[in-house]
Amino acid sequence: MMRPWWMSGVPFACQTSCGKCCDEPGGIVYLRPVDAETLASHHNMEVEEWLERDCRQTLDGRWILNSDPYTDICIYLDEEKKCTVYQSRPAQCKSFPFWAENVRSERSWEKTVDSCPGLESEEAFIIDGNTIRKKIIEDRDATRGFREWPPKRR
Repeated sequence: MMRPWWMSGVPFACQTSCGKCCDEPGGIVYLRPVDAETLASHHNMEVEEWLERDCRQTLDGRWILNSDPYTDICIYLDEEKKCTVYQSRPAQCKSFPFWAENVRSERSWEKTVDSCPGLESEEAFIIDGNTIRKKIIEDRDATRGFREWPPKRR
């Protein structure tokens, strides 16, 4: 079996005040149970209370972050394009740009490079293949999401 193209590493450095990955109207941030716990704790809230305030459920029942009702972008992105919960952000956010959908083909990756300044930044450093693999797995896990709180044990 051939090694994935990204296994040898990819240069990347998240850019200060960029916010392009969060500033897309209609973007969806799926949550894992641990993401809900972390963000609720960040806001000094119980998970149920936080879910009610900052989230909604998709048609199939998965919990996702709310978007701003006027701009339809992430509720945690401020006017300066900075994440207000950066240290507590969900796995899907931490995994970008190494989402499964972005690395699945050369064409998908080229679109990602075109939209993400951190992939061609002079400050970029090599993200090793094992770290990329971990991010892809975390993204897939987040996309599966959860439908009820507390979640049932698998």
